Amino acid sequence: MQNIPVDTARLGTIMCVVPPEPRINTETGQIRTDRDGNTIYVVGVSVRQLANRRADVIEIAVPVKPVGLAEGMRVTVADLIAVAWEIDGRKGTSFRASGITSESATATVSGGAVKAKSAGGEN
Repeated sequence: MQNIPVDTARLGTIMCVVPPEPRINTETGQIRTDRDGNTIYVVGVSVRQLANRRADVIEIAVPVKPVGLAEGMRVTVADLIAVAWEIDGRKGTSFRASGITSESATATVSGGAVKAKSAGGEN
């Protein structure tokens, strides 16, 4: 398998279209876990490329349940990796990330304190 880092800044708008749910093994019905025993969650997102009107929907697996995501929210994806795979003659690409947060939560966390305008109009 080949791991390919993805520059999310070049993807344009990323929006949650399927809220987080545990990834289920289709053969056994068991919830899938990572090497450390953490439940793997999957989030469906739409990605609209900056240069055109085309949008794609991809599922991104994350090792921690994203909190506060709902359908229609713009999201930020941390450390996105595309994984090329081949099994029994079938080929495809899956996606993993270290985390997914709502854009508003990311702005609050990364932007630090938000200045509020005072009653006198001064900042």
